[in-house]
Amino acid sequence: MDLSRRVIVALDHDNAQDAVAMVDRLGDAGQAYKIGLELLTAAGPSLAAALAAAGKDVFLDLKLFEIPSSVAAAVRAAGCHGATMVTVHATAGSRILAAAVAAAAPFPRLRVVALTVVTSLTAADLAEVGIDATTEEQVTRLAALARRAGCHGVVASPHDAAALRRLLGPDRLIVTPGVTLPGAPAAGDHARPAHPADAFRAGASHVVIGRALTRAPDPAAVLAAIVDDLRAAAA
Repeated sequence: MDLSRRVIVALDHDNAQDAVAMVDRLGDAGQAYKIGLELLTAAGPSLAAALAAAGKDVFLDLKLFEIPSSVAAAVRAAGCHGATMVTVHATAGSRILAAAVAAAAPFPRLRVVALTVVTSLTAADLAEVGIDATTEEQVTRLAALARRAGCHGVVASPHDAAALRRLLGPDRLIVTPGVTLPGAPAAGDHARPAHPADAFRAGASHVVIGRALTRAPDPAAVLAAIVDDLRAAAA
């Protein structure tokens, strides 16, 4: 298990220059990166392709929710750019999830991960849009749907990782944003955060970390410490 690829660094930048500077600063220590909507909109897909060409894992966090043909086309585009993960909203339903999985099939390294409940949402937010369930119940329901549709894994809060690992078995991916570090500020918009090693012990396959690392005085040292923590958790 290459633990350095299990820590996905979120490039939460609004321009390519700052993102490339962070990648250069991390050097060989950084092996996996997330490109979200902000950076993709600002910089286009060329950065994703460049990272993939350099041998990095690229998580395109597109949060796709569209008609099946449009989602399939976007997944194929992600594969052509060398992405190794792409997100689709599980709430979109099984037809759309299945279309995404089928579109990813020609790209052996591309994994479709279904976003369950966005980590900023609480039960009150779900109720506001007519979902009469706790976040845990909704996460479990959507993860089961994603499994039936053939998705390679899910995205969920670290607090959901243990239940999801029991549900999904040992092989599917569980990607957990919203991790925090000791002494770091609270995890921003994330309502249900946890430390990386705790998420990993609970069953996460990957942890996603952004500003707590990228805004640290020595990001490479922070990344090395996280990998060491995961190694200890896996021992």
